[in-house]
Amino acid sequence: MKLISREGVTFSHCVPTILQMLLNDSAVDEVDLSRWKVVIGGSAMPRGLARAAAERGIATFTGYGQSETCPVLTLADMSGVDDVTTDDDSAARRCVTGKPVAMVELRVVDAQMNDVPQGGSVSGEVVVRAPWLTPGYCGNEDGSAALWESGYLHTGDVGYLDDDGSLHITDRIKDVIKSGGEWISSLELEDLVSRQTGVLEVAAIGVADAKWGERPLLVVVRSDPKLAAQDILAALGEEIEQGRLSKWALPERIEFADSLPRTSVGKLDKKALRESFNPNG
Repeated sequence: MKLISREGVTFSHCVPTILQMLLNDSAVDEVDLSRWKVVIGGSAMPRGLARAAAERGIATFTGYGQSETCPVLTLADMSGVDDVTTDDDSAARRCVTGKPVAMVELRVVDAQMNDVPQGGSVSGEVVVRAPWLTPGYCGNEDGSAALWESGYLHTGDVGYLDDDGSLHITDRIKDVIKSGGEWISSLELEDLVSRQTGVLEVAAIGVADAKWGERPLLVVVRSDPKLAAQDILAALGEEIEQGRLSKWALPERIEFADSLPRTSVGKLDKKALRESFNPNG
């Protein structure tokens, strides 16, 4: 916050966790953030965080890539969106993974490498080609072969292309919650719960279930200690009633925590959460 104020910073890049930390910093009321534009990457940006940033005058938008893609593949299409608009539609645009940048060939495919239909009715794995992608992993021939199976780099991300050609990432393949044959997007659940008043941070993971294989569990960090599990379930119930969430995605279990585990680069550590709540694997 001191650097932003002293140097007159106007453009930055960070993961959502860093933005969340800045918005919760004690100096946030003393620093003018209205000239600040931030590219968010590394993990999904919840819509609630995008709205909170816009309320401070921060113009955020999402970029997507990986270490293997060196790094950028797509950027959110913000054409026609005012930098300081705080409505939900604007926040949604800021969080969309975006359109491929120049020289990126991006497809969303099924297990047989067939393109899935655009529009969001079907999701698939995101695969890409571009001149700057890594050719493989050092000393790992099997991993390199799997990375480039069928001539495309396999990102390990699940998503879809909307009718406008923008990519929406719905989950990591390893983070999808597989319940009774249905796939539940952990990112979708996190996005919906992040908009609930009193929620600071949220993570959705799959936990073992004898009947369904897996069921979703929410781990929530509260900004309002009075927030109860029933408040969150009621809000999700409304989303189900409106047809915006599948009924099987409603979690039976919500846990509250003081903080969420992070990796060394500030990403949410879902592996640690799964190990914590699935102690027997």
